[in-house]
Amino acid sequence: MGRTYTVPRNVKGESRLLYIFTVRSFITTAACGMLGFVISVVFSIIGLKMAGWIVMVILALIGFGVGTLTIPDTPIVGNLRKAGGEKLGDIIIRTITFRSRKKIYIYREGGIK
Repeated sequence: MGRTYTVPRNVKGESRLLYIFTVRSFITTAACGMLGFVISVVFSIIGLKMAGWIVMVILALIGFGVGTLTIPDTPIVGNLRKAGGEKLGDIIIRTITFRSRKKIYIYREGGIK
């Protein structure tokens, strides 16, 4: 008889920072928070200090969501069904690189000859 061993479920896990942050989510939260801080400074110069803080928190939450969320693998999500299980940040980066390509394709009616 052979021995049985428990196998961990998440063998590819990311390391955690402060229990809720992964490295990716911490970086995206910090980057969006810094952008929000710059906007907050502009709003404080205008005299809208509280609005600047609110914008900074909202941008930091958006950054946390981009770094953390994954697209669910269900038919409910519609067009994103093929992206099920992928991280939202990866999808955004792939979309940006796809749209930034400057290739022009010319199609003829008769096809390729």
